[in-house]
Amino acid sequence: MKKLLPLSLFFLMMVSFTTSAQIVTSKKEAQKKGIYSYSEKENSTDNAVAVATEKPSKPTQGPAQPVITTTNNDNVAETAPEVQEDAVTEKKDKKKKKRVIESQRPDPDYIPAPYENYLAMQIVNNAMEFEGVNYRTGGTTKDGMDCSGMVYTTFNIFDISLPRSSYEMAKAGRKIDLSDVRKGDLLFFDNNPRRKRINHVGLVTEVTEDGEIKFIHATLQLGVVVSSMSETYYDKTFVQANRIIEDDF
Repeated sequence: MKKLLPLSLFFLMMVSFTTSAQIVTSKKEAQKKGIYSYSEKENSTDNAVAVATEKPSKPTQGPAQPVITTTNNDNVAETAPEVQEDAVTEKKDKKKKKRVIESQRPDPDYIPAPYENYLAMQIVNNAMEFEGVNYRTGGTTKDGMDCSGMVYTTFNIFDISLPRSSYEMAKAGRKIDLSDVRKGDLLFFDNNPRRKRINHVGLVTEVTEDGEIKFIHATLQLGVVVSSMSETYYDKTFVQANRIIEDDF
């Protein structure tokens, strides 16, 4: 009689056969059937891999991050758009401040002249109000005026009475050298070769730093205008200069 295998060994072989004959298609199914188990260490590794491969989410907005400047292949610095905008804004602010500061500076072309008489300055300012008025013989208003009429009317505003004609006006005040004239002085001319006498007058409005003398007067063609003694015509017809307003006036 054949020796029978122990019952426990026979049962173990049957379980092993049954287990090997099962078809397992997934790790989950093996776990369900109780033929696969895993440790906590293995689980933690899988989770770590899953976390590492997960696509990072968009960071929330927080404190400003340090600005990173890189260099491209042409060795040209590339700056973040935010930095560029800040740089442009700062540059505009500097320009604006510069404009404000420059506007507060005194005019570099302005040269104060402490020797100018205040009354003379006011007379010149009023005479300039007539610039552009048409010429009219014997006229003394903005409807029209001649050379002596313009000077006569201007001084009369300040209660300074002058003769009505340029010839008689040349006798008022005192004669001075042309090199000594200043704002408010009178210039007399002879522009009529046949009469050989003073027949034109102008009021000095400015003496520039380089010595150019400008004056306002009334002409037949242009009316009341500002001219310069540097013009050849007036240089040739000039006769004398008079000062009506003295410093102690």
